Amino acid sequence: MLPRVGLAALATIAAFALALIGCGGDEGSDATPTNPAPTPVASNDLDRVVRIDGGRGLYVRCTGSGSPTVVLEGGDGDTSESYSFAEPSLAKVARTCVYDRANLGRSDPAPGPRGLTDLVGDLERLLKAAHIPGPYVLVGTSGGGNITAGYAVAHPQEVAGMVFIDTGRPFQNPPREIVEETDPKNPSNVERRDYLQVEKDAWAARTRVGDIPVSVVSVHYMPAAIKESPFPSERRGMRRNVEDQKGWLVLSPRAKQIVAHTGHAVEEDDPEFVIDVIRDVVEVAQ
Repeated sequence: MLPRVGLAALATIAAFALALIGCGGDEGSDATPTNPAPTPVASNDLDRVVRIDGGRGLYVRCTGSGSPTVVLEGGDGDTSESYSFAEPSLAKVARTCVYDRANLGRSDPAPGPRGLTDLVGDLERLLKAAHIPGPYVLVGTSGGGNITAGYAVAHPQEVAGMVFIDTGRPFQNPPREIVEETDPKNPSNVERRDYLQVEKDAWAARTRVGDIPVSVVSVHYMPAAIKESPFPSERRGMRRNVEDQKGWLVLSPRAKQIVAHTGHAVEEDDPEFVIDVIRDVVEVAQ
């Protein structure tokens, strides 16, 4: 598990309102009659808590229209607001959806330990219950990429494209401090996710999903950033990060790697770059 910079909550996007105003002259007057007001078109927007198994609720928000549907999976501990920087741009080209995983944001709690099957299962049930049709372009930031990878392997026929934003391979020889910090029983682990096991399971399940566009954004860590880590095993992983993430290329013959010279939170350091990468995949998948 590579260093994770907590995402700052970005400003939410204001909703658009359309006022339909009609006016007409008195009968027999010289005023020119106006055209009748158009019938409002039903909105594709979705912004609510959707009930899944046993009545448990997950918050989901969808904006825009057009296929394929972009599904944005936030990083470790991040709510749907972590992608508010990208939603307006992406919604111009395709329907774009974000959600809060269990134990985060406006979604209901779920007991731990939460494994890959639990996380992928929640996404499956949410898409069905909220009537969000595929095919999907799945975007995963950091640990969110493990969830999108798990979904894609389970449902390859529903996936039209994928983007990974610095989703590393499983942590090799994690130090005791990292094991304790990521323990689902640790109060600081708000997701109750078994992070280290989820990484291992997603990586082990890698297989060809299909002949689809896949972009793997991998950070090339600078020596100064590597030096900041107090753990030798983490420093080794940071040095190998670009090479190790080539492992995701097995998902598609059209998969490609894009090297970023930022910190791990690429979306914070260069949000426009992240938007462009996602839009490129969407355009190819359309």
